[in-house]
Amino acid sequence: MAKFLNTRKAVSEIEDLIRNAETRLILISPYLKLSKDFKELLTYRNSKDKITTVIFGKQELNPHEMKFLQGLRFVILKYNQDLHAKCYLNDDKMIITSLNLYEFSMNNNKEMGVLVDLNDESDKELFEDAYKEIDFIDETSERFEFTSIPEVAKTEKKETQPKVVSTSSSKFLTTKELAQITGLSSRKVNSWLTDNKLMYKKEDDWVTTKRGKEVGGIEKSGQYGQFIIWPEEIGKKIAE
Repeated sequence: MAKFLNTRKAVSEIEDLIRNAETRLILISPYLKLSKDFKELLTYRNSKDKITTVIFGKQELNPHEMKFLQGLRFVILKYNQDLHAKCYLNDDKMIITSLNLYEFSMNNNKEMGVLVDLNDESDKELFEDAYKEIDFIDETSERFEFTSIPEVAKTEKKETQPKVVSTSSSKFLTTKELAQITGLSSRKVNSWLTDNKLMYKKEDDWVTTKRGKEVGGIEKSGQYGQFIIWPEEIGKKIAE
């Protein structure tokens, strides 16, 4: 059955949840200011080419935090202005809690939450009901893009400002994920996208064409260069 968590246990369980995540990792928190340990966990997961979805709800965030997350190639960052829920989910565990992914809260606030385990038969219905709401939040959140304002003087810097870019409610997938759902190799998926003039290669970066942007392709920068994520629906066309 669902397990009660105090502040210390909630932090520990969230770390384990991220560490043990395989295919799925969704982090929902209005406020974000990650500790060194959480950054290391997300960086390690990113190095394994595993997708992480981070949904937040407050734009007055530390610009360095946003820059860190967008620098991770396999992190999908989304914004939902009405978000107040805090929930963290991997393949088979979920933590619903009052705790934001905010270092100050973890170190100073009194928080609580519950851990739900899909592998526990008594938790299965609760897990599935909560996941429906998580999926709704994911689908109705907007893609987030990051825009920098140049330095205006040597002694004065303007904050880097976040920018929300509205997209459809589609899920966005990397070429590797499109290959998985279509049963094709990543090379064949790339060939289909280039043959249909949706993207092209420029040095080591993938670039969307005008037509690619029209169908929903989004360029994203990562530590290995620029790549593109595509609406899930495009997989059906590739598989035809």
